[in-house]
Amino acid sequence: MTSTPTGATVKRRSTPAELEALPLIPPAATGLAEVVRRRYLLRMLVGNTIQSRYQGTVLGWVWSYLQPAIRFCLFYFLFQVMIGRGAGMENFAVHLFAGMVIVHFFTETFNGGTQSLIQNRSLITKLPVPLEMFPVSRMLVAAWHTIPMLAILLFVCVLLGWVPDVVGVAAALLGFTLTALLGLALGLVFSVANVFMRDFGKVAQTLTQFVTFSVPMMYPYTLVQDRFGEPVASYYLFNPLAEAVLLIQRGFWTGTTSDPAYTEGIHLPDHLFTRGLIMTMVALVCVVLAQRLFSRLESRVPERL
Repeated sequence: MTSTPTGATVKRRSTPAELEALPLIPPAATGLAEVVRRRYLLRMLVGNTIQSRYQGTVLGWVWSYLQPAIRFCLFYFLFQVMIGRGAGMENFAVHLFAGMVIVHFFTETFNGGTQSLIQNRSLITKLPVPLEMFPVSRMLVAAWHTIPMLAILLFVCVLLGWVPDVVGVAAALLGFTLTALLGLALGLVFSVANVFMRDFGKVAQTLTQFVTFSVPMMYPYTLVQDRFGEPVASYYLFNPLAEAVLLIQRGFWTGTTSDPAYTEGIHLPDHLFTRGLIMTMVALVCVVLAQRLFSRLESRVPERL
């Protein structure tokens, strides 16, 4: 700025040489920290995604509760009434549905995150926003749509005499945290990879088909132990989703049985919390590594879209 004889200040335009000397600044900061800082945009994106799912339907949000309720009744009738799959296990339907909650949360986060950049190409090419916002938003949308399933699970558990305990609540929270971190890490990697090669979307869908059968949901953990022995069962527990399912079963299913301590000792593995904490820390490291990979490739995303 320069001063005139009257005391007023006049802005001086920068010369081309001065402009060239200025450091280059990216149009939008990136990273998960920036997503948190711009949480108002994240709320708008999550809200619009949630509203669009039931747009044009008559029942609207009722479907969020009706569909999981019908699913629970079908699984109860099929596995516990028709074929007696839960013979020898109390409240096998709760055991099954608790696992379904975790599986649903993970598959929604993983598949939604994988497609998030492709489905929001119009926003990405027009607005300078951190691209990590889109996989994160799909994880939050998946969590929102998991709430009705969790509400139905709580309702059934209370009817069966479930009383919450501190250890059980902590186990359920740890299971959800592990699932959220793992789904977000995979969503970040597959979302940016899917931009460069659409086959990764099909790979994600194929992988999620195996999730249902790779966790102790439709069968108890003890079945793996009895059929294949302790060494194989120990390797089976390296699956973080299996660990998350066992944690939520500890939080809800065991409390509905007549002797929760006996059920936990028979049907759940030892050191459940220790493994859960270790896997959660590993999943957190995976999120950090996934975000770094994402940041290396995201500058090329708009041109590929």
